[in-house]
Amino acid sequence: MTKNLFYWPSVFLHSGINLSYIVQVLVSLKIDPQYDGFLFLAESVRNPPILVSHRHLEVELNLVVNGEITYVLDGRSYTFGRGSLLWFFPSQEHQNMHRTPDAQYYVAVFTPDMIQRACRSATYADLGKQDVGDVGILHCILEPARFELLERMMAAIMEGSMDADLLNREAGFGVDSSFRFQHHDPDALNAGLRHLVLLAWRYQQAAEARADSLKLHPSVRQALALISENPESESLGELAKKCSISEAYLSRIFRKQVGIPLSQYKNNIRLGRFWECYADGGSTNMTEAMFEAGFGSYAQFYKVFRAQYGRGPRHLLRSRTEA
Repeated sequence: MTKNLFYWPSVFLHSGINLSYIVQVLVSLKIDPQYDGFLFLAESVRNPPILVSHRHLEVELNLVVNGEITYVLDGRSYTFGRGSLLWFFPSQEHQNMHRTPDAQYYVAVFTPDMIQRACRSATYADLGKQDVGDVGILHCILEPARFELLERMMAAIMEGSMDADLLNREAGFGVDSSFRFQHHDPDALNAGLRHLVLLAWRYQQAAEARADSLKLHPSVRQALALISENPESESLGELAKKCSISEAYLSRIFRKQVGIPLSQYKNNIRLGRFWECYADGGSTNMTEAMFEAGFGSYAQFYKVFRAQYGRGPRHLLRSRTEA
């Protein structure tokens, strides 16, 4: 399995207004051999905002059960609400850009070996493809009965899994730690994952495939590249100057296309970096991790943290340590 490469690179290449990915950031999900994948319910109030663009060898399935989530893939943004079923394939480098505070969505991944064993007929042939071409994010809106069935199935598969807070903190696989997903009944988990991927794929094929997306404005893509390179030093004025547009226009078009203000996006990146620093053992305490992440003061950090999680950092971190 590829070594975990979860870090904060510059994921765009700037050359005039033409922007493309520098490198495919391949992430190891560190799935132990007895498991055919994993499943957890991601929640904005628990799950750190990890915003790096990445891909992995496993097929990924999301089911949105509450709120909205926004992804970017190939320079286009996609926003999904309740009832959305969406897929990511091994060749697709994707980035979670924004989630509403009430967002909840199941994240399931399926190993290549399991896909090969389970998907033998022509009906499921596309699930085994490494490169699906320029299809964007394959997705559909499920009929209510099918949505409810998949939601119940995922909840049942989760029975006997790990603590929800721990799974969210580690994004299911251990963002930058020795964490490994575990389930008290691997056989039941594997059987459930196999049934889940086959049923969800049939639902996808039966539904009307949707291709609705928004092509990002070149200035938005350039701003994302610059923020990725150095999120703490680029002010709105500096970004606007480098993007050759006014501050007001950059602020307006960024919020319209990404779904949140540019300042909030930068703070979300800082929060993600905080969790990375805090979890990797290199920072001895919260304050060091806070400054390493790019926050200028505890007051700023506290305000951003509380807005994201509804509780102050000391209270939440203490409760996690005691758990």
